[in-house]
Amino acid sequence: MKDHQLKVFLRIADEGSIRGAARALNLSQSALTRAMRELEANVGAELLIRSYRGVEFTPAGKALLTRARLVMSTLEKARDEIRWLSGGAGTQVSVAVTSAIAATVLPSVLRTFDQEQPDARVILAESMLSTVLPGLMEGRIDFAVAVAETSQLPYEITLEPLAELLSAPLGRVGHPLLQASSWSELAEARWVLNLAAGSSAHYLKSWLNNRSIEMSERIVCCDSSTLMVELMRHTDMIGLAPRFFADNSLSGKGLACFDKLNDFPRFTVGLLKLKGVPLHPGAERLATLFRREISGLSL
Repeated sequence: MKDHQLKVFLRIADEGSIRGAARALNLSQSALTRAMRELEANVGAELLIRSYRGVEFTPAGKALLTRARLVMSTLEKARDEIRWLSGGAGTQVSVAVTSAIAATVLPSVLRTFDQEQPDARVILAESMLSTVLPGLMEGRIDFAVAVAETSQLPYEITLEPLAELLSAPLGRVGHPLLQASSWSELAEARWVLNLAAGSSAHYLKSWLNNRSIEMSERIVCCDSSTLMVELMRHTDMIGLAPRFFADNSLSGKGLACFDKLNDFPRFTVGLLKLKGVPLHPGAERLATLFRREISGLSL
């Protein structure tokens, strides 16, 4: 299995066709087809199915795709490590961060990191588990600081607990249900939630179901925390967010917490990374800064 064969394989996946991959790599289609035949011979299985719609991956192709992305990413991380040892120029760190951490320690962490390594490049993403887990497993994300529970994670991902987070339902100031004293009173309300697997709202729905409280089907599904907050501020929709958001003069403007409810169980905020794969020095330094700033943080 050769480096150029994997690059061809991954480019075909990205472009969706051999023709598109050939154009992107500035190679002939026959050269790409030959490289794919050599790769299939090497692994002993058919990887692609060609059709008028482009290409589709066989089960063997899908399995190799994830591993191939990780292999190429690992090689890039080796380059990052060498760049770091040479002063940091060209080093790249990709990290996903939950909104609670973005609103508290992220600015301080980035300021310190920038002072230490002004030439390093940091790529940030929001840490929704639905996108974080594939990103970690394919090597596109170095690590994540996210809300997670070990029982919800695949074997390949490790969780290092850092803090506990109290989430609560929030709504606009003056919301007609603010005085509700039981969760059942909110069950029929209009909600705006991110119900992706592993999300706080996903846990909320399960938690209510375990207490024989069925949440309304009148849910607006949203994967943007910014959109959710604006809908909570300007409509009667109720959302789930870190409790401290309501107390913050900036993020909590126009928002109120349903304080008469029993507290929703706390979540674990932790550092997620790929098991058995060490972080390159730049990523490890950034992770250390997050650990230091989050330690003892009251969320």
